[in-house]
Amino acid sequence: MASIKKDDNKQKWEETEFPLVCETCLGDNPYVRMTKEAHGKKCKICDIPFTVFAWQAGTRGRLKKVEICRTCARSKNVCQVCIYDLQYGLPVQVRDKILAEEGCKDAVVAVPQSDANRAWMTAQQERDIEQGKAIQGCVPTNSAAAMKLQSMARMEPRYERNLPKLCSFFAKGECNRGSQCPFRHELPRDKNDPLSKQNTKDRFFGTNDPVAAGMVRRQKEKAEKRRAELKARGGDGDERAVSTLYVRFTDDGSQKRITEAEVRDKFYSFGEIASVRMHADKGAFVEFTSPQATQHAIANTNRSSIGGRKVIVNWARVPKRGAVSAGPQSQPGVAGEGGRIRPLAPPGGFKGKSSAASAGFSTSLGVPRPGGGVIRRPGVSGARGAAPKPYYPSTDPGRLGSQSSSQANN
Repeated sequence: MASIKKDDNKQKWEETEFPLVCETCLGDNPYVRMTKEAHGKKCKICDIPFTVFAWQAGTRGRLKKVEICRTCARSKNVCQVCIYDLQYGLPVQVRDKILAEEGCKDAVVAVPQSDANRAWMTAQQERDIEQGKAIQGCVPTNSAAAMKLQSMARMEPRYERNLPKLCSFFAKGECNRGSQCPFRHELPRDKNDPLSKQNTKDRFFGTNDPVAAGMVRRQKEKAEKRRAELKARGGDGDERAVSTLYVRFTDDGSQKRITEAEVRDKFYSFGEIASVRMHADKGAFVEFTSPQATQHAIANTNRSSIGGRKVIVNWARVPKRGAVSAGPQSQPGVAGEGGRIRPLAPPGGFKGKSSAASAGFSTSLGVPRPGGGVIRRPGVSGARGAAPKPYYPSTDPGRLGSQSSSQANN
């Protein structure tokens, strides 16, 4: 329960019962014991005293404590310690950049940097919280931004960030504690390394963040490498399928096989499914009737699980038009098998299988696959004769049991 503050200047001081932190900062120890100090220090963003929590982050982690107040952390939806986004585990600069690129500029919360404007914004947020209104900032408003953030999300705990700091005496060669030293005995980074010059305010406002700059640079290099590979294969433009996604089953050590029914149960709620094709035990192709349903399914099911097995969901790739192969594609994530599309043989069939194959007919009705190029008849070379007319069940008047006049007279 908040105490009664008689001083007017202390009315805006923050008092909380628990910090707003991520799983990584809490550490790998499930039994966390924290110390609480009311109004222990000023927030590094708004300069308002707040409640300071401190704890040891894991069995081998260092002592960590909150750096910004809960109100500022809630306005940006970030952790009070590492200033990373709580939903996607990304730096603020990366998250806001993606939201702005995908048309979600209204979701980017611009926290004012002046004291008066920041105090007014804090008061407005506290009033909304008291009235039961949730702060709707920093949340993607369309599926494209959510899918891109989900593809870059780092939600797995990264406990290496909780390691002790470097021992300055070890760097000078003067540490005599040995294995009992609570700091790491490693040489420091280069003085010119940008990662060694990080600022809390820069990370909060999303400016001059070296971690975010490194992530954006690696993402661009990955996209350029992808385009180079596509150009080397002779493809141009977008290689994504129109409305097909590929579900890749990860090798998590479990031998459980995922069935087609489980895949359908996972994706049926996102739209009408046209077809589901299993790719052995590696993955599955799911084709929807609209690209919007496919995009919505990818944004909501990527990095989820099916039947207790983790899956990676992304757009399926279309093979190069005209590339015909004898068997199925060995590369996962390529929609279609590149096979030929043959008409169905007449009901009477042929006398021999060789005549049916040479004429370009198939004795069974196969499911057409995307891609595959033009329709050709294998085995026919030289001068072409009159090819037998193909049989299509939809044009046969007797396929439903009706008889012609000549058959009725006989």
